[in-house]
Amino acid sequence: MSTQSDSQGRFFEDFSVGDVFEHSLGRTVLAADNVWFTLLTVNANPIHFDAHYASQTEWGRPLVDSTFTLALVTGLSVADISRNAVNLGWDEVRLTAPVFEGDTIYAQSEVLHLRPSGSRAHQGIVTVRTVGFNQDGAVVIEFKRTLLVYRRGHGPKNRRPIVQDIG
Repeated sequence: MSTQSDSQGRFFEDFSVGDVFEHSLGRTVLAADNVWFTLLTVNANPIHFDAHYASQTEWGRPLVDSTFTLALVTGLSVADISRNAVNLGWDEVRLTAPVFEGDTIYAQSEVLHLRPSGSRAHQGIVTVRTVGFNQDGAVVIEFKRTLLVYRRGHGPKNRRPIVQDIG
């Protein structure tokens, strides 16, 4: 198991099957997140934005839009997993518990599979399983994600300009 940190992000060579990344950031879901994301995606299900309607369901309050949860948990993993990658897709997405406004979501990922790209010698394919969980440790989402990851020395340059004179 690897627990490395790299401010430039990981490249294909930095991954090993079995690596587990406990993503360091958590994020509290705000009411505005839920409403904005629901409106942005034109999701007309009132369970996300109509408190009266939602009060009549088994949860008694609005549920956070599930595609927001997918986007949030994916985002929490970027620094460790996909800073030098292109997302190829999500598989086996499972929403295992509801997310509510005020929940804080955390994530961790495990590397499941690696292989060189058959068509791009400067990249490789990495498959991870990511789990998102709330402040109580309840798993709220699980998915597999496949990424096209640059090999070291072949990705876009990600360097800030150097300031010569700061005085």
